[in-house]
Amino acid sequence: MEWKKHCYRVGAQEFEADAVPTPGPDYDQFVADARKAIEPWLSAVFQAEHLNLLIGSGFTTAIAYAAGGSATGMSKVTLGSAYDAKIDEHAAAAAKKMGRGSANIEDQFRSALAVYEGLLVTDEGAATTLKKQLDSQLLTFLKSLLESERQIAAATIPEKLWLAETLLQSFLLSCASRTASRERLHVFTTNYDRVIEHGCDLAGLRIIDRFVGALNPLFRSSRVEVDIHYNPPGIRGEPRFMEGVVRLTKLHGSLDWSYDSDLGTIRRLGIPFAAPSDHTDLPKEPIDTVMIYPNPAKDVETTAYPYAELFRDMAAATCRPNSVIVTYGYGFGDDHVNRILFDMLTIPSTHIVIIAFGIDDRLKAFCARAREAQVSLLLGPHFASLEVLVQNYFPKPALDYITGRLTDVLRHRPAAPTSPGTAMPPPAGAA
Repeated sequence: MEWKKHCYRVGAQEFEADAVPTPGPDYDQFVADARKAIEPWLSAVFQAEHLNLLIGSGFTTAIAYAAGGSATGMSKVTLGSAYDAKIDEHAAAAAKKMGRGSANIEDQFRSALAVYEGLLVTDEGAATTLKKQLDSQLLTFLKSLLESERQIAAATIPEKLWLAETLLQSFLLSCASRTASRERLHVFTTNYDRVIEHGCDLAGLRIIDRFVGALNPLFRSSRVEVDIHYNPPGIRGEPRFMEGVVRLTKLHGSLDWSYDSDLGTIRRLGIPFAAPSDHTDLPKEPIDTVMIYPNPAKDVETTAYPYAELFRDMAAATCRPNSVIVTYGYGFGDDHVNRILFDMLTIPSTHIVIIAFGIDDRLKAFCARAREAQVSLLLGPHFASLEVLVQNYFPKPALDYITGRLTDVLRHRPAAPTSPGTAMPPPAGAA
């Protein structure tokens, strides 16, 4: 297919255009025609035997935009060290090798950590100085993540807050609405923020991850096949799956994870969503926490704890027959993630749905290597707009029975359609 600004490919149906109609009758008809192709396809995809969701930074950006705020950028920073020039040069080379294009802050920190490890051997004083500089920049990055969370959780305009929370819940519920015979939705994310966890709390979804404990949750390598069941009252037999449960794996760690080097353990700190920047649990020396992510160019993730467990979880969940993965806001700039996706696609019954706001060289390169029949696309500002997507193209969450029945009733009533391009109004009585 051609790579125009707006395009989709679902099953045997394709569409591409440089522009879509502006809101009005033509736009309504355009959305209705596209919905006939996209919604049934996604409904079938979302009931695949194994469903996975890969979330990138574009998802947080979309939620923050809906709330009237902005998300943390991944652009480079000035570390302020004597090695900045060499660090930036190495980061640029690493980004180019991974097909990412320009280097970002992750590439910088990976390169700076390589310098730091070398200085520990050759010049301990210089290593200490560099570590302080890295701690300062990484702490600034952590605080910017919390600022993004605050812009989402405390939007000053009530309508925008309601819209952001509604989109976040609806998106997750549409993906998590699985029949009892299907495996749980498994969410993977490269983000460090807690927007997904916040959305699950709002939607009443329970999260299963590798952490165990109530007061100080501890990362456990053994907690993989745990699930939540219940015994129906008055019925004897096997327990049933409890509704509203998802699995979550944060591939690059999280801002509230902390590594204890003495015990060799990882704990999740009690940092609330949208906490203030001076929260007492924010690490003073974040360079020593689990936010020290591996360098994918050297396959460190296969040996470094806890990344070995996290990436094995992704490979185990996706690289099997009848598995589907839906990506949103992921830029295909991480070789260690892309490799798993390509391994998955070597199985003929697997499928990937790519939802992306922009079309860049990394996405094109990925699609060029993948078999066309195994890839569905929803690309461009229209089809990847979170608001348009949730309102018009995503299947209705099966867990929302009341709204689902209301939709069925309205569907059989001859009423004039509302404009899908307008923002959803707040519920009656909203502030």
